[in-house]
Amino acid sequence: MNFTTPIVIPKSSFFIDSGTKIISLGSCFAENIGEKLDYFKFQNQTNPFGIIFNAVSIEKLIERTVNSNYFTENDLFFQNERWHCFEVHSDLSNNNKLDLLATLNNLLDKFFLQMQSSTVFIITYGTSWVYRNIKSNNVVANCHKVPQNQFTKELLSVEATLKSIQNTIFLIQSVNKNAKFIFTISPVRHIKDGFFENNVSKSHLFSAIFQLLENEDVSYFPSYEILMDELRDYRFYKEDMLHPSPMAVDFIWDKFKNSCINPSVYSTLNEVEIIQKGLQHRAFSPNSASHKQFKMQLQERINLIQERFPNILF
Repeated sequence: MNFTTPIVIPKSSFFIDSGTKIISLGSCFAENIGEKLDYFKFQNQTNPFGIIFNAVSIEKLIERTVNSNYFTENDLFFQNERWHCFEVHSDLSNNNKLDLLATLNNLLDKFFLQMQSSTVFIITYGTSWVYRNIKSNNVVANCHKVPQNQFTKELLSVEATLKSIQNTIFLIQSVNKNAKFIFTISPVRHIKDGFFENNVSKSHLFSAIFQLLENEDVSYFPSYEILMDELRDYRFYKEDMLHPSPMAVDFIWDKFKNSCINPSVYSTLNEVEIIQKGLQHRAFSPNSASHKQFKMQLQERINLIQERFPNILF
């Protein structure tokens, strides 16, 4: 007897392996996948400009990076005793304007180099709802707690979303012709927009990405469907009943591994996990002979894997 609806996920048309350089962009679920990639020591960079939910804001940052359009003081504003930028997450905000400007432009330079050398871009979209700043008429990535009367809220059409994603692909491939893309839709529901409105928003993302799947450089991973259908139970959510629990993230990661990661590296992932668990081990008797032996054997494992993969650092 089955108590779940398994999601059948085909193998990706291209695989991630130990030599793949990855950039993970998008919503908070991009952070979940990015943390797993980091844990298993893939060559991964996650959200250099922080969490971003909508397609237009991701496209804008990609365009700025490709065109070396550096941030200026005109891109910053002062609110609640800190300097912010509407194009990036509030985690980057700073109480010093010049420090923020330097940080953003250093990130821009680093991101450009990463974009040129990366093989796979994993992009997770969270919503089609966007906020447009009335003064500048620009869609913002983050409102930074600026009063809501300074924005209009709008729903990106399927056509606008599709165009934005297509532009993102074009811009990245203009500096990296070998770039490939895994798109996914965040399983986190944005119920502050309303339950019905959240479903409409997600449907626009589905419709837009669906039209891209004939492109051989594009793959789709059904993270939303796994949580909504295969894990249809609130025990797989955090206390807010919106974000996936660690158990759910582990389950989705396992599906992602089977679909998108080359089976040839599975044994390496197993070895990395053994080392990671060993590093997290806390001994009751740190000075005991048995613990010293354990540490020595663990270091031998680390040395062996680093001989094969010098990019893996613990």
